[in-house]
Amino acid sequence: MIYQKAKELDLKIHAAGNADDHAHIVLSIPPKIAVAECVRQLKGASAYAINHREDGDRQFKWQAGYGALTIGERSLPMVMEYAARQKEHHRSGKIVGIYEKIDAEE
Repeated sequence: MIYQKAKELDLKIHAAGNADDHAHIVLSIPPKIAVAECVRQLKGASAYAINHREDGDRQFKWQAGYGALTIGERSLPMVMEYAARQKEHHRSGKIVGIYEKIDAEE
């Protein structure tokens, strides 16, 4: 659902990954969309899809906050690798603090 919504919003997803309790998505957002609106749309569409599955309990909710970073072209491959390997980073305890911090206000 996140990839489908991203396509509707003209977002480019470079990489995505998840841990047990959160997801990281590396994407390019066109200037016509505010970061907060982009996050709201992606969270809303994915929560709706999860909660309307036949086998779901309709209790899924995203946390209130989110983190957003601006990265340069040179950092893109490293950030993409980090996002794609979320489970491994968390399992080994090798997380990068700046990539894991969230802003509790959305």
